[in-house]
Amino acid sequence: MRNNNPTLIILAGGKSSRMKTPKGLLPYKNGYWILSQIDAFKAGEMVCIGLGFDKELYFNAIPWLKNAIKEAQIYHGKIVRVIINPTPQFGLLSTLQAVLRKADKAVILDTVLVLPIDVPLLKASDVEKIILEKNEVVIPTYQQKNGHPVKLALSFWKSLLELDPQNQNARLDVQIKKQASNAVSIINVDDNNCIQNLNTQENWKSFISKL
Repeated sequence: MRNNNPTLIILAGGKSSRMKTPKGLLPYKNGYWILSQIDAFKAGEMVCIGLGFDKELYFNAIPWLKNAIKEAQIYHGKIVRVIINPTPQFGLLSTLQAVLRKADKAVILDTVLVLPIDVPLLKASDVEKIILEKNEVVIPTYQQKNGHPVKLALSFWKSLLELDPQNQNARLDVQIKKQASNAVSIINVDDNNCIQNLNTQENWKSFISKL
């Protein structure tokens, strides 16, 4: 099956040590934060979630996520797959690599949008701006600060699979900086969510208070 729309990849494999609880399981609108991130994605139907540390806590809270490891599950009209990173201690890129390797066997991924769990997804109109921009890498920026989600073309993200996640340069931002300037587009957006960093309880309380 070929997915003509972008696939949203939600990276939720970290320890959330500063938040002291899995970020994706923070209570939000009578549900969980990770589910709201899925709901916010209007530009496509495929969502891949990368889990690692705390995966059992996710499964206990949202049982169908465990089923999504073996078979894609439908949630509010989205096709959701869960991929487990066996080595989450190697960081964010290792979780992205795990998702891309596993998901590519089930669906031919072309363009992907990469979103860390602690960054709220942009409003639909700004996501559409990112998608419509044709380039190897597309990055949203708000008031000259770059953020997420980052759009990666197939030709770029395939090269990420060759990296050793234990290498100090095995970071998405480092690999993007290595690209020719004309291969990377910076898109101005109106939504400051792209530069949010919900890493601590204080960050979360501040974010919630402004809703």
